[in-house]
Amino acid sequence: MRIVLIRHGKTIGNVQKRYIGKTDESLCAEGISELAAREYPKTEIVISSPLKRCTETAEIIYPEKKMFVYENLRECDFGDFEGKNYSELNGNEAYQRWIDSGGTLPFPNGESHEAFKKRCADAFEEAVFNNCASESIAFVVHGGTIMSILEKFSVPKGGFYDFQVGNGCGFIAELDGKVLKTIRRIC
Repeated sequence: MRIVLIRHGKTIGNVQKRYIGKTDESLCAEGISELAAREYPKTEIVISSPLKRCTETAEIIYPEKKMFVYENLRECDFGDFEGKNYSELNGNEAYQRWIDSGGTLPFPNGESHEAFKKRCADAFEEAVFNNCASESIAFVVHGGTIMSILEKFSVPKGGFYDFQVGNGCGFIAELDGKVLKTIRRIC
């Protein structure tokens, strides 16, 4: 089965380099035009996070396809950091502890890194299982969601941050059993 993982298009929060997790913001004009200018792989099935930035991206890229929404493919809950950027958090003791941990501490009043990664990996497995008769599935999700999926399932193995990808970009892989092989970037 071919798996396409696409990060949603650009939002104002992305432009301003904010931590946007549970905030349900739409694509910005720049994000819409960037998506419209690119070509994406064809697919049988389209699966999306429930957040607007993903569903809007999926509608632009795959307008003729029915979209299946999976709640647990949403982005991480950044807790107290939600909606803020580095300059606004600079000097915040909790933020500095989180940075010093290499991003492994739970977000204050938010989600832990491990719980987030497990949620995303489990949702990915559920979506693949529910569509196992398909030859190709496109997942239109968040950067963190893609990194969680690829960290768990890619071969050769890579770390979470090895799979960062820009807005509207992503990866194509072949699912072989429970591993994703032959990973190549889109964009």
